[in-house]
Amino acid sequence: MTAICSNQSSTLPRALRGFGHVKRYWNKNNNQITAQILPGELYVTKIDEMITTVLGSCISACVRDTCSGIGGMNHFMLPASKNMNITDGSAARYGNFAMEQLINEILKNGGQRKNLEVKLFGGGQVLAHMTDVGKRNIDFALEYLQLEGLKLIAEDLGDRYPRKVQYCPSSGAARMKKLRAVHNRTVTEREEAYMHEIEEKPAASDIELF
Repeated sequence: MTAICSNQSSTLPRALRGFGHVKRYWNKNNNQITAQILPGELYVTKIDEMITTVLGSCISACVRDTCSGIGGMNHFMLPASKNMNITDGSAARYGNFAMEQLINEILKNGGQRKNLEVKLFGGGQVLAHMTDVGKRNIDFALEYLQLEGLKLIAEDLGDRYPRKVQYCPSSGAARMKKLRAVHNRTVTEREEAYMHEIEEKPAASDIELF
């Protein structure tokens, strides 16, 4: 493991507004600032830094403006929520919100929709009691890109293994490592706990849609 520096460290450039909560550190192996996102999080950057996450049945979309290099990554657990008035900050755990938030943040920080390219990762069948959640995530992500007219240039989806993904929006470079079986239980336990949290604490809203 690499040494982790505090988010407040003077050696790290400040994150874009709204992303100060995301863990960032200096990765000695890659000689690069790295932002690590968890399920339900996303991160957008305008500088040369890496974004990383570990996926089981979840999906991460890596999106960037090919001209400016502005881009980011999300990490969502469930395909979509019909509740369009989520107010407690948990929206990014759902694919429809996670995609909208990621794209909107890129555009807000200077990206242009016509220049966007997308890479998709994840959707592995790692939760035994929810064998279809990975597939539903994949189906949602592919359908979303088609409906929105966004260009998918690379994907690694499905199968039964977790993945570690590293993405550099400034260059568009992405690396994906399939994790060995010894790591599977850790990823599965995390996703099971996160799913339980979602079930126990549904997203808050001022209005319930039906």
